[in-house]
Amino acid sequence: MSTEPDVSAARAAKWGSWLYAETRLRGLRAYAISIVIAAVGEPVLYLTAMGIGLGTLVDAQNGDVDGVSYLAFVAPALLVASLVMSVGTEMSYPVMDGFKWGRNYYGPAATAITPQQIAGGHFIAVMLRFVVQGSVFWLVMLAFGGVGVGWSVLIIPIGVLSAAAFGAPLQAYAATLTEEGFQFAFIQRFIVMPMFLFAGTFFPLTAMPGYLQWIGWISPVWHGSQLARVAAYGAQEPWWLLVVHVAFLLSMTVLGLRWAHRVYAARLGS
Repeated sequence: MSTEPDVSAARAAKWGSWLYAETRLRGLRAYAISIVIAAVGEPVLYLTAMGIGLGTLVDAQNGDVDGVSYLAFVAPALLVASLVMSVGTEMSYPVMDGFKWGRNYYGPAATAITPQQIAGGHFIAVMLRFVVQGSVFWLVMLAFGGVGVGWSVLIIPIGVLSAAAFGAPLQAYAATLTEEGFQFAFIQRFIVMPMFLFAGTFFPLTAMPGYLQWIGWISPVWHGSQLARVAAYGAQEPWWLLVVHVAFLLSMTVLGLRWAHRVYAARLGS
């Protein structure tokens, strides 16, 4: 006859990733007010400053961008860029905290939950939070008139997938670090910010010099932004390029998670 510890262990072995994700999400309740303020305030500020403020000047000067108003052009990309920038924070210091400062990974690792499930649970928790954050951003976009209802709701999963494509490899890399140095600051300054500024968020990638367009091609922000624009207002993209966008984002996510699983197993399994 199975005992209660046996049942709990079997449940942990089967649902370990989701159980760990639940633990992390419950821990966010202490910061609920700050998270809500940021989730609402960020899109309001972005869309007011870039979509309406700058957008008024751009529309007056050029008439439209990609056949639509500047607000309609920039809003989907701002959602994608916002989630990718946020994942740069969520998959850096919090990962190191799990191994070094708070050592929150080691308690679950002593149970039936595997290191791979801990890595997956951390990833799932962050992505579920971004589903909510992206949904709030989309609702604000609706209120500002940046998108209409219908297919534009697909911007939310597109934004989350874009964040996953950057977050999974970053989570794996952060898990390899044993000492805090300049690495995370370097990533923010020389990877995250260039993606935000030069990967087609505020203007078409083709408007950049050819020798700089590679920044977009290797950036989840550009691939996600282009997909989001197709969903938002039917931006014209060749079918093969749509396949490239999706394949790039999925490949980065899968490869990053596989790398993270190996690193977590090596550090927590020893």
